[in-house]
Amino acid sequence: MTVATIKLVGAGGEPVDLWRTIMSHGVASLPPMLVDEEARTLTATVPVGRGRPRTTLVSQGRSHRARVEILGPAPSDRVKDATLGAVRHVLALDRDMSGFYEVATSDSDLAWAAAGAGRMVRSATVFEDVVKTICTTNCAWSATERMVGALVEHLGTRAPGAPKTGTAGRAFPTPAAMAEVGEQWYRDVARAGYRGAYLIALARDVAEGRVDLEELEQASSDEISDDRVEERLLALPGVGPYAAAHVMMLLGRHSRLILDSWTRPKFARLVGRKKVSDATIVRRFKRYGPHAGLAFWLYLTKDWVADTG
Repeated sequence: MTVATIKLVGAGGEPVDLWRTIMSHGVASLPPMLVDEEARTLTATVPVGRGRPRTTLVSQGRSHRARVEILGPAPSDRVKDATLGAVRHVLALDRDMSGFYEVATSDSDLAWAAAGAGRMVRSATVFEDVVKTICTTNCAWSATERMVGALVEHLGTRAPGAPKTGTAGRAFPTPAAMAEVGEQWYRDVARAGYRGAYLIALARDVAEGRVDLEELEQASSDEISDDRVEERLLALPGVGPYAAAHVMMLLGRHSRLILDSWTRPKFARLVGRKKVSDATIVRRFKRYGPHAGLAFWLYLTKDWVADTG
């Protein structure tokens, strides 16, 4: 095991609340990640370029730093740098949240967020986030865990020292690996139902270069507008308005509100009403402009971490 640290500061010099980041959304707990709420840690198996992936254990360190344990044999300098870079990516430390914080500080309901909340844990690739999001649609959470678990356990590459079975220590499968198995595998092993055809089509499109999902994260809003990103996501098999809004949030595109069967009732309960229209919700967060969706999400999830002031 090799131990290193990462400074918890955003691209704009703003603070980063590590635990709030780890607890940012439920998909962050799906393999090849694991959130331990008791220990307050995030385990993530990440690709590091050439060679096998590495498994990391991330926890709060000293002096506003994250402690990163790289499990398995000691990595070379190249692998260590690539692994720490992957962890920074997962924690979205390259994002500048200062503009959002400027607005939040004047909002009595969200001023607490300016202490370092608002980063969304993201996967190693946009492809992984899209696949996981498709696996959350129209099903119980246990079904999502089953589908994603099967993908990682049976199609993911093992990190050094990983168990021979199970999801632990395995990276998320590549598009090529997902494209190689047929519909019967998705039906009988992953039990993905109608999503199997969507996942095969998506994997083949990405593996064969017809769709470039990673460009959506690399491009700035000046290069590709939020409207265009949404259009491209909605054109993917299995991606509807909810899934597009969720993926956009992970891309750092916070303009869309995730409005679904959980967020609508939760907002209504928080404001003491039985039902609230989407238009009312949109008006409440309009002041946040490009960060309206993030403000809405944080408003709903403040109680996910008990020690918020």
